[in-house]
Amino acid sequence: MLNIANNLRSRLIRLPRRYKRILQVVTDVALVWLALWLAFLVRLGDPEHIEPLGGHAWLFALAPLIAIPLFVRGGMYRAVMRYFGNDALLSIARAVSFAALLLAVAVYWYQDAPKIIPRSMVFNYWWLSLVLIGGLRLLMRQFFMGDWYSADTPYRFTHRDSGLPRVAVYGAGSAGNQLVAALRLGRSMRPVAFIDDDANIANRVIAGLRVYTPKHIQQMIDETGAEEILLAMPSLSRGKRREILDRLESLPLHVRSIPGFMDLASGRVKVEDLQEVDIADLLGRDAVPPQKALFERCIKDQVVLVTGAGGSIGSELCRQILASGARTLLLFEHCEFNLYNIHSELQRRCERESLPIQLVPILGSIRNAGRLHDVLQTWEVDTLYHAAAYKHVPMVEHNIAEGVLNNLVGTLNTAQAAIKAGVANFVLISTDKAVRPTNVMGSTKRLAEMVLQALSRESAPVLFGEDKAVHHVNKTRFTMVRFGNVLGSSGSVIPLFRQQIKRGGPVTVTHPNITRYFMTIPEAAQLVIQAGSLGEGGDVFVLDMGEPVKIAVLAEKMIHLSGLTVRSERNPQGDIAIEFTGLRPGEKLYEELLIGDNVQPTEHPMIMRAHEEHLDWETFKRCLAQLLAAVEADDYARVRQLLRETVNGYAPDGEIVDWIHLQRRPQRPH
Repeated sequence: MLNIANNLRSRLIRLPRRYKRILQVVTDVALVWLALWLAFLVRLGDPEHIEPLGGHAWLFALAPLIAIPLFVRGGMYRAVMRYFGNDALLSIARAVSFAALLLAVAVYWYQDAPKIIPRSMVFNYWWLSLVLIGGLRLLMRQFFMGDWYSADTPYRFTHRDSGLPRVAVYGAGSAGNQLVAALRLGRSMRPVAFIDDDANIANRVIAGLRVYTPKHIQQMIDETGAEEILLAMPSLSRGKRREILDRLESLPLHVRSIPGFMDLASGRVKVEDLQEVDIADLLGRDAVPPQKALFERCIKDQVVLVTGAGGSIGSELCRQILASGARTLLLFEHCEFNLYNIHSELQRRCERESLPIQLVPILGSIRNAGRLHDVLQTWEVDTLYHAAAYKHVPMVEHNIAEGVLNNLVGTLNTAQAAIKAGVANFVLISTDKAVRPTNVMGSTKRLAEMVLQALSRESAPVLFGEDKAVHHVNKTRFTMVRFGNVLGSSGSVIPLFRQQIKRGGPVTVTHPNITRYFMTIPEAAQLVIQAGSLGEGGDVFVLDMGEPVKIAVLAEKMIHLSGLTVRSERNPQGDIAIEFTGLRPGEKLYEELLIGDNVQPTEHPMIMRAHEEHLDWETFKRCLAQLLAAVEADDYARVRQLLRETVNGYAPDGEIVDWIHLQRRPQRPH
């Protein structure tokens, strides 16, 4: 029987659209006649008094002639049965009501009918038409969705178990109901229950599923056999989501969620696009809405350039700038693939939202000073966000020359090009690793900050590497923004943990006590833009990163929310072990955001202004010349010494050696 139904459904779905519409029209004509006949029967009580081919023939002929055109006009034959929803039911109700009204007018108008028509017959015809025509469509929707026989539907014909993973949906609101409908249609998971905090709907049945309260989740698992919980609360605050996740962490269930509200509203994703729990929800910190005046001050109606536009922070800066009214956005990136990706994404968004902005993708390196100057001067750039840098600590630790040339010299080139081109605003994206660094990456980023701090004090500096007689008028306002790790960036620990959990472990953490500050990429980009608008020249801004997070605890939470347990001495039968591998070269246990204690609040609650010591421009140029000479000579002992002398608090763990010169091999005799 089940195979016959499945074959019939497949054949009906494969029919050409024209045949489907003809079949619907024929069925509706039959239903109109049936509703009319039943209307007489309900009123008269005797089928012998009903004459469809006699005295009532005119009425049986007129009813479909009135109804079918109204059904066509109401779009009833454009609706797809598998996606039949409330809007279609309203269309049916309007069309049927109007058809019954016109039929009533015809009955009362045609008083000379061979047979008397009872007035109540029209009312009976109306409600019977609604039941038959609307009810059949609802029944066919269940039939075409393929779950009319499931044990979790209110109309169950059998208790057949489909073998699909059983899931409970947390949130019985509109998003939860949409998710259940999508899961039933996709037939990849089987929804078995709702979980909701609202006590008023506890133990009720919604969409054929019982609603459980959070304190009865274990009962729900026992009764339904649920293996996974899907969070369907896209508009809930992060603080509230964290409370829910803390409650679910101890359960042996995999927890996933539907995307956030803004992603759903923008159309980037759909309700049924499930994802792993967002780590931002585990942190539980709600982002502060951006201040529009600060957000647009350096962007609106201006030409903006972003270096490192294809990177994690750079690409998000571009997305934020796109929606802030910039006239032109220049994407400066040395990686062709990254540039292609971000340009394609932004171009599609511009077309979709009809944004009046010019996008210009530019391949180039910040180590090419001439090209930088040409770009800034040609396009008359107003604001520059400098996000290009090497940021991976262990990688830069043994690629010292590249770290210095890219992070320090690249920033120097960009800053000097900005001065020569008359760029009004320059914002450097810095890092908490620049504070008392133990690694080359942090020290080069601190030197990059010092370049801007020194230049900001000069009204007409002699630029590094140029003739001493040539002075350039400095109209550029330099600003630095310092923050910690961002979730989901390249090299982030979170994607690594997800991969390790998916492979069955172990999850590797460098040290049991290592902590880090975390922030989402969109929040960091928004604060960078606003901080850049607050600068007066030479400012170092520090973002409020909240409380630092223990990486080992974060790893445990991710394992638990994947429905697994941590294997340890206390639980040797656990699923996944956490292994401590030791600190990597140049890595610190704790990161800091301030070099000193001299910090002041700003008009934005999440942005603080730091006042820190730095070198004057002429002194810094001499230190810079010595450092570059040591790099050129591959004298890394001298590089180490100069970094210690120049960067406040720099304390390397040991000798620093570039990988190229780590092992010098004797040359073979010719």
